[in-house]
Amino acid sequence: MFIRTHVLKEAVVSSRIEGTRTEMQEALLNIKDVRPEKRNDWQEVNNYVDAMNTSIQQLHKLPLSNRLLRNAHRELLNHVSGEYKNPGEFRTSQNWIGGATITDAIFVPPVHTEVPGLMADLEKFLHNEDIAVPHLVKIAVAHYQFETIHPFLDGNGRVGRLLITLYLVSSGILDRPLLYLSEFFEKHKSLYYDNLTRVREKNDLRQWILFFLIAVEEIANKAAATLDRILALKEHIEKEKIIRLGRKIPNAKKLFDYLFSQPVIEVKDVKYFLDFSSKAAYNIVNDFVKLNILKEITDFRCNRKFVFDEYIRLFK
Repeated sequence: MFIRTHVLKEAVVSSRIEGTRTEMQEALLNIKDVRPEKRNDWQEVNNYVDAMNTSIQQLHKLPLSNRLLRNAHRELLNHVSGEYKNPGEFRTSQNWIGGATITDAIFVPPVHTEVPGLMADLEKFLHNEDIAVPHLVKIAVAHYQFETIHPFLDGNGRVGRLLITLYLVSSGILDRPLLYLSEFFEKHKSLYYDNLTRVREKNDLRQWILFFLIAVEEIANKAAATLDRILALKEHIEKEKIIRLGRKIPNAKKLFDYLFSQPVIEVKDVKYFLDFSSKAAYNIVNDFVKLNILKEITDFRCNRKFVFDEYIRLFK
């Protein structure tokens, strides 16, 4: 019920690290309802959601592999500013991080001819069961290695963060993709980059692993606390508000559950979801507004939009 919003939050934050400026409520709109100048950002966030969902589905028939990562990369760059930077393919030219040219770059990844071999080695490392280290240490090392190889011309940060969640799911540590470190990495952005650089320059892998494990601990605790708050909110609204709707309670509960996966809606969404007439759909939405479950976010007479604001705020 709550998984879509968790994935969306990760998409918003992971994309924000790369410079996009889309909030969760905006990302839940249809693209036609987003201001033209923000549609590329909206597309990048929603591409991340698609890449995550598709990759999780593919894990049922594909191992965590370079093929799967290239597929995710193709989804990420679909119809956005990076769509001309070889989506779904490892780079065939040199790239660099920071600086206007390679001569003043902060970091220069390996030459492109080395990328296929390095990525093949990384894939073997992920599946090498003879390496007796805990899974969290293994994915910490793998994330560092991926970001250092920087195998794509664009989107490396997002794919590298996606790799963490995909590894935890493919290893059976997570049943669902509910743990995302992008929030911690954004909050401690300078430390994140400094610790990656420290491995490259001083061979200090220990400090990077420690930073990574602190991130896992903090975000895991935060995710659990958020889930507790969601369940408390759900129980409160069901017992204090939905209960007031009398004979409408069964349909109201269906709509209420729907809001946890689709917290921004229009009346027509309710009409199709509940198989209601337009009038009945409008009436139940209006009931939810009066009960302060939904809040209108438009001033239009047509195509009015409503948000389950209390729920969205739990992720901020």
